[in-house]
Amino acid sequence: MTNSLDLEHLRTLIAISECGGFGKAATVRHISQPALSQHVRLLERALKRKLFERDGRNMRFTPEGERVLAEARRIIAAHDAALHRLEATEDRTIVVGSTEHSAEQLLPEMIRALEAAFPGATTRFEIGRSTRLADAVHRGAVDFAFVLDPSGQGAGHLVGTLPLVWYAAPGWTPPAPGETWPLVAFEEPCGIRERALSTLAAEGHVVEVRAQSTTLEGVLAGVRAGLGVALIPSAGGRQSGLTVRGDLPDAGTTHLRMVARRGLDDEVERAALDAGVTFYSQRPHLQLVATSIVQGA
Repeated sequence: MTNSLDLEHLRTLIAISECGGFGKAATVRHISQPALSQHVRLLERALKRKLFERDGRNMRFTPEGERVLAEARRIIAAHDAALHRLEATEDRTIVVGSTEHSAEQLLPEMIRALEAAFPGATTRFEIGRSTRLADAVHRGAVDFAFVLDPSGQGAGHLVGTLPLVWYAAPGWTPPAPGETWPLVAFEEPCGIRERALSTLAAEGHVVEVRAQSTTLEGVLAGVRAGLGVALIPSAGGRQSGLTVRGDLPDAGTTHLRMVARRGLDDEVERAALDAGVTFYSQRPHLQLVATSIVQGA
């Protein structure tokens, strides 16, 4: 039997449990999967017991592994509590994701909230499309992210709704009856793109995606060039150099959700959601639909 246990190896064991697998745990621990597997092997060698067994294509804890996991949680909790009492906690990095649509308005609020709740913590931002951000959260590469959910059926905490606004270049005129309507949109898959197509089609218009992009700036550039109209979620303010087309059919709203990685500190998750709620409560034109985390949701 070993005389000591490596704390990093114990943290790896806890991460595997919280993330539900080796791959996601490696991402959260910021190490390669072979390195993570080596942590497990070294623990098994030191304790002279098998911690995992194969269950089909997956790995699960053995009864002995569950015992070691329980002890690991107690050891790490006591260790981290001692560091906190000694004011010697390690540097903390919180990775925040946001869609381009809400980043400019929402992220400053997030910076202030996280700085107040976790003084000295480093905040890193990932800006991108909702599908990519949700996948990054699922993999553990991003702690939490604010993503768009046009269907209203997505996972995570429902924060609020964003109005969908039609934009066109100044002087743009709608096509004549019977002519094709040009649309500028995000590349598929994109729920907002589908909403734009279905909204115009419901009015009897034949629609053609004239230009598409993977980024918001690309979509806006196409609209500014007069290539067509675009449907854009609005988190406040107007897109410069473009005209709001209030004469086009109402496309409704899209939901904004906050998704958090498995195992994220409850305090971080609560501070992030509270910041999102604060952002909405200060903007009467946006609909506030959630005010707190549902415990265990």
